[in-house]
Amino acid sequence: MLAATVRVARDLDLAEECVQDAYVAAMDAWLRQGVPVNPGAWLTTTAQRRALNAHKRASTLRSKLPLLVVPDAPAAEEPEDIPDDRLRLVFTCCHPALAREAQLALTLRLVCGLTTAEIARAFLVSEPTMAARVTRAKKKIAAARIPYRVPSAEELPDRLDAVLTVVHLVFTTGHAAPSGDALVRPDLVERALDLARTLCALMPDEREAVGLLAMMLLHDARRATRVGAGGRLLRLEEQDRSRWDAAQIADGLRLVRAALRGGKPGRFALQATISALYSEAPTYADTDWGQLRDVYDLLLAVWPSPVVALNRAVVVSMLPPPAGGPAVALSVVDGLAGDARLAAYHYLPATRADLLRRLDRPAEAAEAYRRAIALCDNAVERSFLESRLAAL
Repeated sequence: MLAATVRVARDLDLAEECVQDAYVAAMDAWLRQGVPVNPGAWLTTTAQRRALNAHKRASTLRSKLPLLVVPDAPAAEEPEDIPDDRLRLVFTCCHPALAREAQLALTLRLVCGLTTAEIARAFLVSEPTMAARVTRAKKKIAAARIPYRVPSAEELPDRLDAVLTVVHLVFTTGHAAPSGDALVRPDLVERALDLARTLCALMPDEREAVGLLAMMLLHDARRATRVGAGGRLLRLEEQDRSRWDAAQIADGLRLVRAALRGGKPGRFALQATISALYSEAPTYADTDWGQLRDVYDLLLAVWPSPVVALNRAVVVSMLPPPAGGPAVALSVVDGLAGDARLAAYHYLPATRADLLRRLDRPAEAAEAYRRAIALCDNAVERSFLESRLAAL
């Protein structure tokens, strides 16, 4: 709804105001007239009309800011086969004139619909700081007259990494919700998949776009098995693989092979390869841990992220000594503890707790579980951690 209104308003603040006004109007009209057959269309049409009316009332402003004029037809450089307004909104948020952190924050706010407080927690900053960052980004878009459109073909490469990053961020926010009562937010997962498919249609030869879609398909194929009876989190080794979406896995594996052809793979193609190795194993015990470690080494070389290093440590813990095992992995995890980027990342103490549990060091494991529980805002994950603590 917001993305469709931005197309008419050509101004992010105005679009948000019109969307809010449309909800207020619905509260009155629907109580009197009943809920319409298509509530979403009613709300979107109402918001767009309010945006058009705002432009009509501001003729002077319109003459000074031509960007706000609604064109009768798409501009010549705008591909007409890209119907998704949300993708246009993503490209607007990912304009190179904005800093990367501003791109990510603005996308989470406008595309994911996260609150400023939720985004601030994700970036480990205060809510006022994040609110100011989002406001500055919106003003930069207006002042620089950044157009609301999919870039031309020659502009796409400069935006690709940022756009792939934010689509990945939308997916991970839905795949493992950082807060709330549910482990998964299906709306965000489906939104990210739709955007990724559209990107692949727009740039079929971009192997990283293909790799991103492959990775998301393989991860999402396990959705139905990630939570068991009573809402209990099921780890990978506990999941019923016969209930994984076989068609989605087959599609993902086909895309992985396409992403790996034609040169050195990038970070999304490598992440897709990791997902493929987990998906292809008949059982958890049959997972090729050695090959997984090797792919993680390649991934760390192109994307030296502490989260990647933490995930690699989990794989190392499954290898036999002396190259692996819980003790070797624990030394890696302890080395990551000083990284400020992981200070509020609850998976770090959770991983450390599991390794200590496997090493039969219950007191230290309990302390690590308590730290993870304190940092965890998702009810399903927190309940799982509490059950592991109780089991000690």
